[in-house]
Amino acid sequence: EKGLVLIKGAEITRDMPPGHINAIFLKNANLLDVNNWRSAVKAAVDQNAFVFWNHPGWKGQEPNGIPVWYAEHTELLEKGWLHGIEVVNENEYYPLAKKWAIEKNLTMLGDSDVHDPVGLAYDQCGGEHRPMTLVFAKEKTEQSIKEALFAGRTAIYYKNSLIGQAKFLKPIFEQSVQVQNPHITIKGHSGANLMIYNRSQIDFELVADKEPNEISIPKTVTLAREKTVVVGIKAKKGAAAGETEIRISYRVKNFLAEPDKSVYVELPVTVTFPGDMFPDKEK
Repeated sequence: EKGLVLIKGAEITRDMPPGHINAIFLKNANLLDVNNWRSAVKAAVDQNAFVFWNHPGWKGQEPNGIPVWYAEHTELLEKGWLHGIEVVNENEYYPLAKKWAIEKNLTMLGDSDVHDPVGLAYDQCGGEHRPMTLVFAKEKTEQSIKEALFAGRTAIYYKNSLIGQAKFLKPIFEQSVQVQNPHITIKGHSGANLMIYNRSQIDFELVADKEPNEISIPKTVTLAREKTVVVGIKAKKGAAAGETEIRISYRVKNFLAEPDKSVYVELPVTVTFPGDMFPDKEK
């Protein structure tokens, strides 16, 4: 009635190893109600379920909070019975699980694991949100979601960060950000302002590791969600007169890619430098 796609699943709850495992896209969850965990996972796989490892660093099973990859997980992986892993659970982020996901070709997931109404666990009025998995499905159908999960097309929305592979994160930035005045003129020391619009609902935190040869740019910029931000730039001494295409490079600090590197993006602008950029008295 609310336009939601409801996917049936069940948790295979066991001690570590192998820990807690989710199986979704089930047809009959009763078949998983057996004592032997291998038989339970096989019953899920026989139904073409998507199987993933829950909260690998949960302190209820790993007291120091550091995930451990056991022989049982290698067994699941080699049998083709393990398809994904939680990189984020509730308020915990497991960089090691993310590293495994990349190395072992497992789909990254982020989940709240919330057992109560969401408003009791997260201050939604204060801007908090539960972590969630963004699934890049081609259609809003169960089958399309399933295809995307098996193909690993996901990213995790956690606090004000996106976690995933750069090939999925970078297009989000490119489709969300627009330089509204990509053709500007810089005269002398006056500089110019770029107007950059972020139409997404995430603040993008930009950090410059290097500057273009022709212009100076701010070291850090925050592109606020659903806002236009003014970014001041200035010409460097020696900038050649004429029109120049410049690609301003930034690292998106809160786009966490592989293994813990931020995603690099470019803002293309065309800058015109007049012939007499700096009068003699200013040289």
